[in-house]
Amino acid sequence: MTAHRNLKRRVRARAAKTGESYVAALRHFRPTPTGDDMPDHTHTTLRIAVAQSTVRDDPTDADGLRGSAAEVRRLMKEAAEAGARLVHFTEGAICFPSKFVLSELGPDQVGPSDWSRAAWAVLDEELDRIAALSGELGIWTVIASVHRRPAPARPHNSLYVLSDEGRAAARYDERTLSNTKISYMYSPGSRPVTFAVDGYRFGLALGMDAHFPEVFTEYERLDVDGVLMSYETGGLPGRETVATEVRGYAAANSYWISLAVPADPSGPHAGVIGPRGAWAAECPPDGQPAVAVADLHREDTLGPLARDWRRRTRSRIGV
Repeated sequence: MTAHRNLKRRVRARAAKTGESYVAALRHFRPTPTGDDMPDHTHTTLRIAVAQSTVRDDPTDADGLRGSAAEVRRLMKEAAEAGARLVHFTEGAICFPSKFVLSELGPDQVGPSDWSRAAWAVLDEELDRIAALSGELGIWTVIASVHRRPAPARPHNSLYVLSDEGRAAARYDERTLSNTKISYMYSPGSRPVTFAVDGYRFGLALGMDAHFPEVFTEYERLDVDGVLMSYETGGLPGRETVATEVRGYAAANSYWISLAVPADPSGPHAGVIGPRGAWAAECPPDGQPAVAVADLHREDTLGPLARDWRRRTRSRIGV
């Protein structure tokens, strides 16, 4: 009983100091997987989790959508139990719509997508449940989904940022759409998006953004501490290079990158990459659904003087 009162006192003290809710403050004192208490992190350290999860490709399959969303919620709980402040999911975490399933000329020929076939009501319901769980757990959730727009406009392929209060805080729309996506499926986004958690600023990247270093240089100019990159190609050639590319961007820009990919033993695995390009945390390479957790330290990134030097040099040489 005394220990319980002491825990409450410590949680309330942290909430008063940081301005967090009681639920968010409590997360910092939950046991770690080793059984030890979580350290009372200050805002110089941020614990994040990245997930690799099952990806299904039929947006008309209501049961499949519910199954993917249930797995997402299970992994959210694992991340929260590990003390993460934020959990990040892959492109297609709920569904990565097939160009054949939705094709007006399908199922064997690619053509304009008929989005009226998608189970929109189920998708909306599951996103609402994921948002509500973010609030219950006191954890930020970054998850990809299709963003519906009024007909005849095509939807966006998007990343949603759900706050630790269960609210939609931001949305990023993929800008570097593949030929198939832009020809038959989606409308492109138009701008970078950043958001902050406990003083750490993140940029968002999705899909084919992984193959464009300009996207990551742009986020460096926006003073981010890290980029959350969600990626799925449906097994097309080139997927095996994404981890190499993203590790290079992390080192070149001296910031953290979280790479979220599907749970697939034939592809890359999810993980968090440090500002020098090395893995800070990795999901198992066996392709099973899992989360990996890493502590981000701002002192590991370049200081303001070094960043200013890089920007002046890039400006001078015209890049």
